[in-house]
Amino acid sequence: MPEHVQERKPKISASRKLMLKSLMVARAKEELEQEVVVKEEEKQNYLLERAPPLNTSSLSLAQLQDLCNELHSKIDVVDEERYDIEAKVTLNTREIKDLNIKVLDLRGKFKRPSLRRVRVSADAILRSLLGSKHKVSMDLRANLKSVKKEDTEKKRPVEDSDWRKNVEAMSGMEGRKKMFDAAKGPAP
Repeated sequence: MPEHVQERKPKISASRKLMLKSLMVARAKEELEQEVVVKEEEKQNYLLERAPPLNTSSLSLAQLQDLCNELHSKIDVVDEERYDIEAKVTLNTREIKDLNIKVLDLRGKFKRPSLRRVRVSADAILRSLLGSKHKVSMDLRANLKSVKKEDTEKKRPVEDSDWRKNVEAMSGMEGRKKMFDAAKGPAP
């Protein structure tokens, strides 16, 4: 293995590279324009082949009516085909969506939509539910149960003993003996 590896310098200068890029973009643009022209020509040829121009000047009234009926039946057939194809496309897109959902479920990664925070008052919610005709204002705090502070203070047990006494009593060998005796059970 060679110990000294030199970094490769680019063989093309930056200006030459930029010029080549611009030439490639111009060439691609020309090809796209040519492709559009070719597609338009193909479309015109197809239309001329499938729907030749009608010569109605030398036809009698009965022949014109027959022609109209024939065109109408052709339009019906084409419409039915178009409807069938659209139904197949919608069915396929629905199947694709379902399969994508199954794939996401199997992966365990779910795409969560970004949610916006919306602040809506209770009045606005009621207006949206009941309609704009009803002017309803509702004080939600009025329905809440009122709690007196005195009642809650009375229920709390009052044991304000000094915690230091308990720590001192349990410290040392006497505290450990008390814990040991308590675990054994009452002494005889």
